[in-house]
Amino acid sequence: MRILLTGFEPFAEITLNPSQCIVDHFQALRRDDLITRILPTEYQRAGECIEEAIHTTHPDAVISLGVAQSRQTISLERIAVNVDDASIADNAGHLASGELITLDGPVAYWSTLPIQAMKAALEAADIPVSISNHAGAYICNHVFYTARHTLDSLGRSIPSGFIHVPDLLKIEGETSTGLALETIIEAVELCLKAVDNGKH
Repeated sequence: MRILLTGFEPFAEITLNPSQCIVDHFQALRRDDLITRILPTEYQRAGECIEEAIHTTHPDAVISLGVAQSRQTISLERIAVNVDDASIADNAGHLASGELITLDGPVAYWSTLPIQAMKAALEAADIPVSISNHAGAYICNHVFYTARHTLDSLGRSIPSGFIHVPDLLKIEGETSTGLALETIIEAVELCLKAVDNGKH
């Protein structure tokens, strides 16, 4: 199977986006089973890019990645909601406040990724993981919702969802935050395998 894997450019105070680092890593491997895209951190353009990628590459699954600085675990997102709303502007300068992503779309979409199998795989590898019920209302959620809506409109019931990763590991004195890039890459690899295994 071929999986569309996406990450984001830097934004705001995130000068190095781990989701981009992860996608760059897999892109460099030139794997036949992966289609990779780095999305702009802009509501409209990111939505257009994920929709275009789905229409033109016809993937068998879609996994989008984004960073959640405040989290310390790999967060497997359950739900995408039909709203753009954030306290910071996107990279195009747009500050969204309660705007619908799709006027005729449902309030929310469930992830169709095998998140329980993903969680079990990460736990077995001693990688911090949790299931999250809120992907926020910034561009991560926008892409998650747009991908699910696009696939739903096409009648394609393939695995599709979103994973938030922590920021890269920082150590200050005896305090550490985030996860090492190698650990996050391992986590995403395990999630890719869980999706692939679920299709057989």
